[in-house]
Amino acid sequence: MNNTEIKQLSYTEKYRPQFHFSPEANWMNDPNGMVYFEGEYHLFYQYHPKGTTWGPMHWGHAISTDLVHWEHLPIALKPDEHGMIFSGSAVVDWNDTSGFFNGQPGLVAMFTHADTYPDSERPRQRQSIAYSNDNGRTWVTYEGNPVISDESITDFRDPKVFWHKETNKWVMILASGQTVRLYTSKNLKDWEFASEFGDGYGSHEGVWECPDLFELPVDEDSNQKKWVLFLSIGDDPRYEEGSRTQYFIGEFDGETFTNDHTPETTLWIDKGRDNYAGVSWSDIPHEDGRRIYLGWMSNWRYANVTPTKEWRSAMTIPRVLSLRTMEEGIRLVQKPIQELQNIREKSIQMTNQTIIPSENIVSNIQGNTLEIIAEFEIGEASEFGFKVCKSKQEETVIGYDVIQQRLFIDRTNSGKSDFNESFVGKHEGDLAPYHNQKVKLHLFVDWSSVEVFGNNGELVLTDLIFPDQNSKDLELYTVGGDVKVKTLEIHTLKSIWGK
Repeated sequence: MNNTEIKQLSYTEKYRPQFHFSPEANWMNDPNGMVYFEGEYHLFYQYHPKGTTWGPMHWGHAISTDLVHWEHLPIALKPDEHGMIFSGSAVVDWNDTSGFFNGQPGLVAMFTHADTYPDSERPRQRQSIAYSNDNGRTWVTYEGNPVISDESITDFRDPKVFWHKETNKWVMILASGQTVRLYTSKNLKDWEFASEFGDGYGSHEGVWECPDLFELPVDEDSNQKKWVLFLSIGDDPRYEEGSRTQYFIGEFDGETFTNDHTPETTLWIDKGRDNYAGVSWSDIPHEDGRRIYLGWMSNWRYANVTPTKEWRSAMTIPRVLSLRTMEEGIRLVQKPIQELQNIREKSIQMTNQTIIPSENIVSNIQGNTLEIIAEFEIGEASEFGFKVCKSKQEETVIGYDVIQQRLFIDRTNSGKSDFNESFVGKHEGDLAPYHNQKVKLHLFVDWSSVEVFGNNGELVLTDLIFPDQNSKDLELYTVGGDVKVKTLEIHTLKSIWGK
């Protein structure tokens, strides 16, 4: 057996995602250091190279030219005398403000060094930097590390850095327990405290982690822009959701973020259970113009015990972020990247089909790597949708409750679930029909996940599932009456691994 055949086999283990990024082996969590440079998208990630549960953190590394197919590279950052390598970010230092690159552009990573205070068990978290002169292949840790520390804060981590052109400074946003802190710098090495945000705002149902801060146009109008702040919230056993991610919309002047909403307003990125610690890529070219985001597709409630053997965890599909004015105000919208269309293998299209109860018009279609796009016109039905990864014993239901106007994923009978009592259940979010009583669903089904985009990304739900690999049936169902499918596309997606 040659090396290509061995590598191909290594991506067909039970539950291994076929078009989502996953590590070659062992444990992975948060995406880190996401940056575009010299034609390559870099994805670093929290990685334990010697086990399939969380352990001493390194930065794993992979690159892509299309955000779909990935090449694994050697570990980028390893624990050193300052501690483990926790989450962080990377930027292109275009003007060599750091002085690391002899006047040329280069990559600078900023991350959290994690250890304990001397002669103590108290966690110590400090911010450090590293730089690369060879397109991210090798990294040199800065001799002046750490560059930011604060003994008064225990949870002090996950720096996200960006260049703020209006003030001609680098800005860093950093999680600090139940708030975020903002710092500014001219050279990525010397940082000044600027402001703090979060006290009393949004959800505090867990420690705040993995912030991101960026500007987006509203309704694709370049004349109106808003700043978006992402914040992930760690798992607290008192709350059923586990870990998840909220966002704020407001203004940023280079030092201070001002929230547009009332303190009690909480906005969630995803109403599923398995999208955490997501951040966006830095330095995507202006001519591209997209803000592209990726999340860790798991939940701290059960991440260490999901039923995989050789590897553990995957990322969501990359998503394009935008802001849209809705009835309740400006809200975040997510759409799958268009590059995923390039792995469509077989396609079926239908139009103007009336679906009645007990009749399944897609009964001849099977698959567990599917993209499904459907626009429904509500009729007499009280509920409709899809049952995916289906067999006599298993099914995952992606449905729309017409009466409650709620989109849901029900993974109660989705497959293996005995690894954690919190796993089974139904996860849902509000989704009103748009003009002429229509609902649009865009689904991605992989070997161990479903991602659902409702009404062009107004609502997103992401859930892990662990069905038998032979559970491949598909059902388009309706309850309580008929529903009309205006358009239906079903695409089989090719594996991103191997040739």
